[in-house]
Amino acid sequence: MTAVMANGNWDPALSRLLVSLEEARQVLPSSEEEFGFLSGLLQSKELHALVKVHNKIINNGKDEKFHPTVSNSMQIALDVLDVIAPKATSNEDCKNLFILLQKPHIQGLLCAHDAVAQKDYFPRLPEIPLEVDEDEETIKIVQLVKSSEPLGATIKTDEQTGKIVIARIMHGGAADRSGLIHVGDEVCEVNGINVEGKTPNDVLKILQASEGTITFKLVPADSKSGLRESKVRVRAHFDYTSSTDPYIPCKEAGLDFKKGDILHIVSQDDAYWWQARREGDRNMRAGLIPSRALQERRIIHERTQKEKSGDESKIMKNDDFDREEIATYEEVAKLYPRPGLQRPLVLIGPPGVGRNELKRRLIATDPDKYKTPIPYTSRPPKHGEVNGKDYFFVTREKMEEDIEASKFIEFGEYKGNLYGTSAESVKSLVNAGYVCILNPHYQALKMLRTPQLKPYIIYIKPPTFDILKETRNAAYARSTFDETNSRGFTDEEFHEILHSSERIEFLYSHLFDEVIVNADLSVAFEQLVRVASKVETEPLWVPASWVQ
Repeated sequence: MTAVMANGNWDPALSRLLVSLEEARQVLPSSEEEFGFLSGLLQSKELHALVKVHNKIINNGKDEKFHPTVSNSMQIALDVLDVIAPKATSNEDCKNLFILLQKPHIQGLLCAHDAVAQKDYFPRLPEIPLEVDEDEETIKIVQLVKSSEPLGATIKTDEQTGKIVIARIMHGGAADRSGLIHVGDEVCEVNGINVEGKTPNDVLKILQASEGTITFKLVPADSKSGLRESKVRVRAHFDYTSSTDPYIPCKEAGLDFKKGDILHIVSQDDAYWWQARREGDRNMRAGLIPSRALQERRIIHERTQKEKSGDESKIMKNDDFDREEIATYEEVAKLYPRPGLQRPLVLIGPPGVGRNELKRRLIATDPDKYKTPIPYTSRPPKHGEVNGKDYFFVTREKMEEDIEASKFIEFGEYKGNLYGTSAESVKSLVNAGYVCILNPHYQALKMLRTPQLKPYIIYIKPPTFDILKETRNAAYARSTFDETNSRGFTDEEFHEILHSSERIEFLYSHLFDEVIVNADLSVAFEQLVRVASKVETEPLWVPASWVQ
């Protein structure tokens, strides 16, 4: 607050708001984290810069509207060229201006200026015909300019009347921007051609054969509810190609995307087909994608068919794994880095893939910053072991009690003794300001992936069998499957690593924030260091519930 008040460039209204926030701090129903976020936001240079820009625009808006001073700047430029041409050889300034005024981008700018000043817009729409049949109570005639951009509307045959009607308006498309075409409007004519008795495909052929302007004669729908964009963002958990989807209402209106893409869902009005844009896509027009309900139904149907056909090669058995979720879309929001927010880094992967070594190397880069929780065990201490440093030594009864109370994010038994990592030890490290590094069993993900911890989940993936075998043998890697003998991995163990990797990806890939293929340990470690830096410094997409 002091820094803000001391800086005269800070907006006084925001400064007063920050003072009021401080004064009301004790009575506001908010957590320290929420207060810290709001306080930091009000003191940010970016917000103050935006407010200054906003105020400038508002103040200018109070003046008279801007008008072009001239509408013939191209002719003026030509006149200037005539005047300075004789002097261009002897005067350096005249020479530079003479060259500048002839540059294509300057001439293009002046031409555009004159077109706007004269309101000489292209293309020009022809006059709308005024004759209307007397028996038609209400008719509207809409003209749109055909370009390489789709019109952004789909049509269908009304089941009750048999008429061609507007089925869907795509957000941001030409039809939407016109504001003249609405869902439910009945199509009577297209470019003077009566469409009564025709199919939607017949109408599409008329549109495809049309050039220039397209004139629609429409009977307006009873209601004209405006299109309102939602602000929902989702992360897609599957690939989608509209051209191969036999059920999409209009392939040209489809939006293709890849697993992991962030999509802006602009409309969920249709139960089966949502409208969306890829986040950051400059294309204004939205595209069709299958809704969550439709995609879940497809996945269930696909798995049922595989089970019936006995194609078990593509189906993972549940056995000791969690039952997989049907992952389609997950609602997300941006989480911005801020002081005091330390997100745990969780390394997930099959046993033997190299997670322990990657964790060890990362902690070694800054032991005062990166920490890993001290595990609990029910076995007695060995000679030289210190309670609270090597392990937390507790009784078996105490561990069983805490396991029953879900206080451990993971636990297991080895040689008759229990071992585990408590959720509280992870929270303690995070609250103390450390970056907690974990490499738990993948079944612990559901315990860790909470709004309180906000972990960043990194999947350490093995390379192909040949590369896995070659790199591990070259590095004389010791098998993690045999703790009694120091030896290299066998081919069977390499295959087990790959098989386990496939099962983990099938069950939990929708929870991964990053994938690092550990083919070369040094390369994988460099990637891990970059990821750790990114988590601390960049705004990242997280489940929407984490920022609410």
